[in-house]
Order: sequence, then structure tokens, then C-alpha cells
Amino acid sequence: MSENGKIILTAEDGSEEVFFVMEKAAVAGGKYLLVAASEEENADALLLKEEHTQADEIRYRVVEDEKELTIISKYFEELLEDVELRLE
Repeated sequence: MSENGKIILTAEDGSEEVFFVMEKAAVAGGKYLLVAASEEENADALLLKEEHTQADEIRYRVVEDEKELTIISKYFEELLEDVELRLE
């Protein structure tokens, strides 16, 4: 992750996408990032969970499990008092 709040993620097909890191947190033994594709106030956001490979690389996957998504999004809402997250 860069110091300017941006992260570049590389997909399995080699394509890259830039995200703005809104917040990061360690919750229940997992490390999570709340990221958005832009810095706009109403931007769509993703919750990413950090995972380590056997080669000791760090990978991020989009949190899709509804229960995990609900728990982590509530945590980020409390952490970022002025942010409201809607699950879609």
C-alpha cells in the first residue's frame, strides 16, 4: 500500500485497478481494508480481507459472506463516524 492512500490491485488476468483506501482495521483476527474506486463522497466501496499465500504473498479478496460483511461494515461505520455503509 502506498503512503498516499492508494492501493493498486492486480487481478488474476493481470489487469490492474487503483483504489483509495478509506480505512484499515484488524477485526477478529482478520485484517480488512475499506476501499473505493474514487474519492467522491458517495462512491461505491468494497470491503477487502487480507490473505497470505503459501509463497508469503499478500492477497486481498472481496468480502462476500453476508454475515462477515455485516459485521465488518458495522465496525467500519463505528470507526468512521461520518460514513454510512449500505450493503447491496
